[in-house]
Amino acid sequence: MISWKIGGEQGEGIDSTGDMLAGALNAIGYYVYGYKTFASRIKGGHTTYKIRFSGQPVESAAIRTDLLVALDQNTIMLNIGEVPAGGCVLADTSFKPALPVGSEGISLVPVPLTEIAKRFGRPVMRNMAAVGASAAIFRLPLEPFMNEVKRRFARKGTEIVEANWNTVQEGYRYVQEHIADVPVLNLPNASPADRMVITGNTALALGALAGGCRIFCGYPITPATDIMETLIEWFPRVGGAVVQFEDELSSIMAAIGAGFAGVRAMTATSGPGLSLMQEAIGLASMAEIPVVVVDAQRAGPSTGMATKDEQSDLMALIYGGHGEGPRVVLAPSSVHEAFADGFEAFNLADSLQTPVLIASDLSLGLNTQGIDRASLQWRGLAVDASRRMSVDELGGLGQPGFERYRITHTGISPRSVPGQKFGQYLATGSEHNTFGKVTENPTNRQAMMDKRWRKLNDVHHMRPGLQVQGPMRAEIALVAIGATAGVVRDVQRQLAEEGRAVSAIWVRTLAPFPVELAQRAMAEADRVIVVEQNATGQLMTLLRQHGVADARFSSLLKYDGIPFTTEDVFVYLKTLRAPTGVTG
Repeated sequence: MISWKIGGEQGEGIDSTGDMLAGALNAIGYYVYGYKTFASRIKGGHTTYKIRFSGQPVESAAIRTDLLVALDQNTIMLNIGEVPAGGCVLADTSFKPALPVGSEGISLVPVPLTEIAKRFGRPVMRNMAAVGASAAIFRLPLEPFMNEVKRRFARKGTEIVEANWNTVQEGYRYVQEHIADVPVLNLPNASPADRMVITGNTALALGALAGGCRIFCGYPITPATDIMETLIEWFPRVGGAVVQFEDELSSIMAAIGAGFAGVRAMTATSGPGLSLMQEAIGLASMAEIPVVVVDAQRAGPSTGMATKDEQSDLMALIYGGHGEGPRVVLAPSSVHEAFADGFEAFNLADSLQTPVLIASDLSLGLNTQGIDRASLQWRGLAVDASRRMSVDELGGLGQPGFERYRITHTGISPRSVPGQKFGQYLATGSEHNTFGKVTENPTNRQAMMDKRWRKLNDVHHMRPGLQVQGPMRAEIALVAIGATAGVVRDVQRQLAEEGRAVSAIWVRTLAPFPVELAQRAMAEADRVIVVEQNATGQLMTLLRQHGVADARFSSLLKYDGIPFTTEDVFVYLKTLRAPTGVTG
């Protein structure tokens, strides 16, 4: 497995450089995983884009960097510690690059990236020269890069395409002709297949589109905004609408209004916005209105670190708001699962007539990942609408009329939408009887509470509660959610190749919590390590709360804003005592 990283000032095309390399590597036949770091500002501040690629699936970031591309000296100083002996630093000669003391065994490859860019266009194009130079060091064919240039710049015209392509070629040629001792970085064997490179935010938006979402009500917020922007691009093709509101309160209320009217609606936000939405989510739960809410978690509290990783909204997602009302909380951990949950959330919300929340996170939402294209096909997926009363059925009810909140054994009541003859009812956030009329009758209150909670009884028969990779009888079980689950899956695969009995377990449904599934999955492990990105161990708290955790369980926590790497987990595993000590 090889890691490449580029760094420079924010606004210098770092993202487009990484995206281009990821696309070309994908076309060549590599699995890729791209991770970005950026400051909470539009321009300026140090930013990086790291890509890991392999002939086997890769789902996580890593500390090691085999080839570091530096557009300034700051990048070298901040990241040189990641480059091992035998690694390489490709640097622009414009800033007279130098490796710090202690960099023995690391090759410095100076290339006039800015000069090349000026020759074919503007200095800002030096990132394209860096792409070509990187391809030369990796000894990769140039054709996939040509295709990427055409795909990314075609809309800007032939002149721009040619300028960028010439810059890529010249960066490639310069390394071949002027660098006498190009370091040898042994690339893994490629495994060509029909794959695509996509982010979790894009996959989730496409899943929602496939699931029948036709209105998105939102307010921009990092790191969720890409969901709205993807739907802006796609809705014109299917007849949907994106409406930007003045804040998160208006967004969630509009989405609930659309759900009340029978349209599949969603909104997406991050922790600060989720806090503002909690009362409205309670309204949807009480009035039994379907709505989908995505929370792309980031570091808090308050504004916290808006562009940094964390998984600290679990309790807010499950229990946020006042009182007690049913909600379903899904937890995708990969691009594929983001697509699947984006689709399934609407079926669940519609059939259960309740809010469905999706616990995403910054890494899952913004990082790029190579995935088999077939896994994102929605042909053949069933869009299940909730049972709605027909006009004939409503007209045949007679007296006393339509009971919108009729008590049923499943908890799911018949539903009408506004405008249906004989289907009118009162929808309110106050407690109500079967017709929707407000009442504080104690017997009715208990019956209605029980009815609403019964709707969740079959959720674990409708979708995965959790999933396991590896043996049930394991010396170590690694438990995670979200993007962190990709890290433990990568660790499990590496240890399985060494003959270790280790399993990776990731929770797919946070509410209702899959208690029985978790007990069975973790029962035979000698040790259980819960790996999560927060300071208080919120997933561990859920496991304890539901009687799953015992003396075998321990927490591995990270809350510095930087995502887990496989190295982080291996370092922790080395501290474990025999007989369950594991080396990485």
